[in-house]
Amino acid sequence: MDSVVSFLVFRVHEGCDASILLDEGPNPEKKAPQNRGLGGFALIDNIKTVLESRCPGIVSCADILHLAARDAAKMAGAPGYPVFTGRKDGMKSDAASVDLPSPSISWQESLAYFKSRGLDVLDMTTLLGAHTLGQTHCSFILDRLYNFNGTGNSDPSLDATFRDKLRGLCPPKTKKGQHDPLVFLNPESGSNYIFRESYYKRILRNEAVLGIDQQLLYGDDTKEITDEFAAGFEDFRREFAHSMFKMGNIKVLTGNQGEIRRNCRFTNK
Repeated sequence: MDSVVSFLVFRVHEGCDASILLDEGPNPEKKAPQNRGLGGFALIDNIKTVLESRCPGIVSCADILHLAARDAAKMAGAPGYPVFTGRKDGMKSDAASVDLPSPSISWQESLAYFKSRGLDVLDMTTLLGAHTLGQTHCSFILDRLYNFNGTGNSDPSLDATFRDKLRGLCPPKTKKGQHDPLVFLNPESGSNYIFRESYYKRILRNEAVLGIDQQLLYGDDTKEITDEFAAGFEDFRREFAHSMFKMGNIKVLTGNQGEIRRNCRFTNK
């Protein structure tokens, strides 16, 4: 479950053409630092194998990713939403092309990123709510815990008690090759994978794990939306379905722009 949710959180919003699945090339996207920790590749392979045996050359790997992400999230309590099929798969994969922002950026920088993809402040605040599921590596939050903005101190917006809990899970990096543990993005969901409004309630208590999530308190619109979603789960579910539908139609390859791979790890030869 977590491996598929990781695609939901980190990949689909780029307008996924399934290039993340490719093993070809000297430096495929899987090797990008932003994609460290992604899993679920074997699961996608299994789905593709079954589909190719029953309807060869019909369902792309890109469609599989979108459908699997939706269904995995729905199993956790997220709403269903339409997923248009007919996507084609990308033909190349390059780690240098991965364009995922740092989890420590400001809400203004995050909004600029979402706007560059045709999404607005409501979409951004809603889609970040996908962080109610899944995990992140400690390396992505060490700056918040130990050296926020180069100050040598923790992020002052982080609740002190919760900070100490995270420090217990994420010790400072002192040597090369040190183990980089995983922590849950929403400890209240944890390994139970419960899609709820608790993500937004934690932000209001200054208990967000990622810096970008805590930043939602500091924009007038993002704070208003956070308040609304923390108070009303159905409002969050409704908007999540709408924003996920929009996001799923970004940078879609169709027609002769790509292909339907027979094996998601390799282009057709």
